[in-house]
Amino acid sequence: MRVGLFVTCLIDLMRPEIGFSVIKLLEGAGFEVVVPPAQTCCGQPAYNSGERRIARDLAEKTLREFEQFDYVVVPSGSCGGMIRAHYGDLFADDPELMNRFGRLRARVFELTDFLLNVAKVRLQPGEFAGQVTYHDSCSGLRELGVKAQPRELLAQVGVAVTEMKGCEHCCGFGGTFAVKYGDISTAIVDEKCANIRDSGTGAVVLGDLGCMLNIEGRLRRTGDTATRVLHIAQVLAGDV
Repeated sequence: MRVGLFVTCLIDLMRPEIGFSVIKLLEGAGFEVVVPPAQTCCGQPAYNSGERRIARDLAEKTLREFEQFDYVVVPSGSCGGMIRAHYGDLFADDPELMNRFGRLRARVFELTDFLLNVAKVRLQPGEFAGQVTYHDSCSGLRELGVKAQPRELLAQVGVAVTEMKGCEHCCGFGGTFAVKYGDISTAIVDEKCANIRDSGTGAVVLGDLGCMLNIEGRLRRTGDTATRVLHIAQVLAGDV
């Protein structure tokens, strides 16, 4: 079966190595992986800023590029949440687009949900040393129900998770929120970073690069160069 990988803007531009880890996992599960080269943004920044026309144009583009695949996999809770939870709002006045999106929506999955519940992978223990804590991204948790899936997959590869205080609390990024409300965003991420350090694990794993960059950036700016911030695809693929 063919999987269309919605690689996301941030992974493509900032951490392409995560995309290669995702491909490694999907191909290891027996799927043909295609990365449509013309893909761009899911439309979330425009949608959250009230620019509905731009968001709809991007949603239509995504629909055209990915409706051909058996599955669409997204290594990001926020982009996956945008597609599954909000494209219906953008297409609500167009029955033809709604029908096409309705057929696609059921085939769109966040990475760990796909690996566990569709591919039903059984990953082999890796060589990752030490414990980690896990940050639940807002969109993945609340829009896609991603909670147990990453923890079960980490257990398969032999990585122990020590839960931090407030693991389900926001990291303060929220896309344009961090730009519009910088002081509030900083206070939120400072609390998240303190909880990560207090977990005593030395590493935080997560499934959304926006959160990853926000947390890692704040840790480094406040002098913490030791705590590792890892995308779950990297850990599961043994690329750390």
